[in-house]
Amino acid sequence: MAKKRGSKAASTGTTFGKSGIELHRVAHYTFFVGLLIAIVAGLFRNIISPEVLVTTLVILGFVVGLFNLTAQETTPFLTAAIALMLAGIVNLGLIPGVGLYLRSILSNIVVFVVPGAIILGMKTIWKLASD
Repeated sequence: MAKKRGSKAASTGTTFGKSGIELHRVAHYTFFVGLLIAIVAGLFRNIISPEVLVTTLVILGFVVGLFNLTAQETTPFLTAAIALMLAGIVNLGLIPGVGLYLRSILSNIVVFVVPGAIILGMKTIWKLASD
């Protein structure tokens, strides 16, 4: 069974050395941590200072963009990033009760995803230009 996994990874072009797999896993967990921080900070808007929050989310977003995405994940990630940025335009604050929280959560998620989208977009352009 281990042989099948190795051949499947080789066919998809995602073979990494031991440190590459660990780095990919760390970046994968970084995505979930960043998403969790964005949601929790959106729910408790007044507890965390905006400077610390934005800095943390941007750094985590850069880590995700640099190390987490494979070639197969490029188009879905960029499409999702565009969708989130467009959804951020909507004034969710108009929804009674939960609107301010939803707007804050979505804004935090956009701040988290945009650095990764910039890095991934630049990687994609570089790859297209070099081919």
